Amino acid sequence: MEMILACILSFAVTALLGWQVILPTLRRMKAGQAIREVGPKWHASKAGTPTMGGLMFIIGAAVSILAVGWPKMLAGDLTHIYVFLFAAVFGIIGFLDDYEKLRHHQNLGLTALQKFLLQLAAAILFLMLMRYEGQLSPDVYVPFFNVSVSLSWPLYMVFAAFVIVGAVNAVNITDGLDGLATSVSIPVALFFVSAATWWGYTQLGIFAAALLGGLLAFLLFNAHPAKVFMGDTGSLFLGGAVAGMAFAFDMPLILLLVGFIYIVETLSDILQIGYFKLTHGKRIFKMAPIHHHFEMCGWSEIKIVTVFTAISTVFCALALFGVMNRIV
Repeated sequence: MEMILACILSFAVTALLGWQVILPTLRRMKAGQAIREVGPKWHASKAGTPTMGGLMFIIGAAVSILAVGWPKMLAGDLTHIYVFLFAAVFGIIGFLDDYEKLRHHQNLGLTALQKFLLQLAAAILFLMLMRYEGQLSPDVYVPFFNVSVSLSWPLYMVFAAFVIVGAVNAVNITDGLDGLATSVSIPVALFFVSAATWWGYTQLGIFAAALLGGLLAFLLFNAHPAKVFMGDTGSLFLGGAVAGMAFAFDMPLILLLVGFIYIVETLSDILQIGYFKLTHGKRIFKMAPIHHHFEMCGWSEIKIVTVFTAISTVFCALALFGVMNRIV
């Protein structure tokens, strides 16, 4: 019941806040997105669309988890708060990046090194906190096989920090079409709601449900043609939320399934850049990340988002099946 309430409340707050406050404010501030010159030429029409819209579902989720989860918070169960704060730190990094882009009126924000160091620091602090609270184990659970592989703590921390930073940036790369990152992340949030319900992780379920409701409401503004973009503010928060929940549930390898689209998007970018350098100018895809390749092949944004979301849904269902036998 708490999860349903958290989802509904987050949806309502996100929709109302977005429509009445955030979207009008972003428009008044002329916080318009700068479009990369190397991107598809038809994306030029998106220039000036307000960005940093991720503030809508960040605030909506915050209000929801505080309003619904406070009884158990008083009892000392703060796991969902830790995950939210972790994701919020990434959201702040994204906000700084968006602000720099707007200040300089171009699609260049923080440097790659600045973002990497800030993200790495956030990941390490989160992992240390979760270990201190006894919410983390160096035993890496393997879905489907119902076994765990034990790592030393130093090796686990290196592995975990790499996975978190990689996952966060993978979500960021996926945010390249109207509603794409939002839509493919909705089944991911639903997976964590289902897992929390199955195992009785109420507080984590409240957070996942609040994220689900916020994303559903944000899609009202972000679906094609987008009235607002989530920006790095939203995409880095979203990546932090997905990665944070995977580790809070103590099953980081589940990201291979629920994050399948994020991984494919990132790999397509890496392969394109690597092949381009090795062959001195040849390309595997017409354009990377791969959603742009399909655009160049003539697919509409709506078709790409629909197909990618369907794939994400299938892999999230597969992930749920793969962890059902886990004993917690």
